[in-house]
Amino acid sequence: MNIGVAGIVLLVILGLLLFGPSKLPQLGRAIGTTLSEFKRGAKGLVESEEKTENNKDVL
Repeated sequence: MNIGVAGIVLLVILGLLLFGPSKLPQLGRAIGTTLSEFKRGAKGLVESEEKTENNKDVL
């Protein structure tokens, strides 16, 4: 799935129209924080699953 330059420009213009220029930086920060927390949580789930599998192999 490739958005391209035209799609990115369209999304930026749409964002400016919906949220205004003052809210976009706050929105970007919130999205970045959310993605970071999601990645951290997913990594924690994978690590706990691997530990569970390793403990089953030992028994």
